[in-house]
Amino acid sequence: MGRRTRLNGEGTVTLRKDGRWEAAAYVPTSAGTLKRKRQYGRTRAEAYAKLVKMLEQANRGIPVADKSWTVGEYLRYWIEHVVTPRRRPKTVLAYESAVRLYLIPLIGNKRLERLAPKDVLALLGRLRQVCLCCARKLDARRAEEVQCCSRGKCCDRRLSVRMVQLVHAVLRNALQNAVREELVSRNVAKLVQVEGPNYARGKGLDPVQARELLVILRNERLYALYLLALTLGLRKGELLGLQWDAVDLDKGELTVRRSLQRINGELVSAAPKTRYSLRTIPLPAFAVDALCLRRQQQQQERGACGDEWLDSGHVFTTVVGSPVDPRNLNRHWYATRKRAGLDGYRFHDLRHSFVSLLLDLGVAPHIVREIAGHSDLQVTLGVYAHASTDEKRKALTQLSKLFQ
Repeated sequence: MGRRTRLNGEGTVTLRKDGRWEAAAYVPTSAGTLKRKRQYGRTRAEAYAKLVKMLEQANRGIPVADKSWTVGEYLRYWIEHVVTPRRRPKTVLAYESAVRLYLIPLIGNKRLERLAPKDVLALLGRLRQVCLCCARKLDARRAEEVQCCSRGKCCDRRLSVRMVQLVHAVLRNALQNAVREELVSRNVAKLVQVEGPNYARGKGLDPVQARELLVILRNERLYALYLLALTLGLRKGELLGLQWDAVDLDKGELTVRRSLQRINGELVSAAPKTRYSLRTIPLPAFAVDALCLRRQQQQQERGACGDEWLDSGHVFTTVVGSPVDPRNLNRHWYATRKRAGLDGYRFHDLRHSFVSLLLDLGVAPHIVREIAGHSDLQVTLGVYAHASTDEKRKALTQLSKLFQ
């Protein structure tokens, strides 16, 4: 019997001069063309198995990449062409930092199509061991006498659980986009679980503490800012990004449209955190009064500055009209909390207080969620709600009546 002739598209398996076996076949690419793809094995059986897998994927309509990417090349492309045009500046900064500091140094040279779950597992292990001074090149910016790793004395500062989770999430999102672009057939990062952090619950002020704080701030320029944080639950960036064209004092409404953030050393006005953060909030009478007073104060400051006034349009400004830097608000809060006996409380805990106080008053959780701009009701109930010991005792006392 003569040697069987292979049909077009069946592929070939041949022995190379270097002793390896080569499997080759024409398969469709993501560019819509056919490309001769080669795979190699130490034995004929191994090469043939790879040929069968290639042809199975081709028959299922799964194309191969028209370009051979390294993980690093693809991550740079993804950041520039996918993340930057679509994400908020702060998100872009976080993703770019994860790619530049951790993903490219650790797995950047691997072939994208050959990345396997074991590579992701190894990445997570290395992330948990990496020294922050080395990864961020901190020693290069320090005086020699305070350097650590470059002098053989590692500082033992490691990535937090949250940071390891973030780096894994960035890789997972990038690979998912590669799947959509048909550059890889599966997202190997999805196959690897990563430990999540245990978030500490924020502390909420009780009604007495909240009232005392507002009394202390009554005659200060930023009184209205703190009032809105406590009574409307606005985030720091939302308060600092609030402009007068988003406030209607006649109708008693405020619309959250922008958030002020510091990105790469510059103040940037960006869209709020999520689409749920874009919201219109009715203003209680006391909030309208506080904002009217704030507008009068600003008009007086404008008159005092004259031509030097910087008309930024923001509700909360410096004495010359420029937006308030988030770092300066932090400094103001540190001094204020010390005066109020609230050491250890964060500015963000004012938002926690707002949610907790509304829930304690019996306001429906879905209404609290809409006012606060949470994307998920579980965030409202699970992260921001705080029950005091007295409230727990009262609830259990009511329950005990059933057994009397």
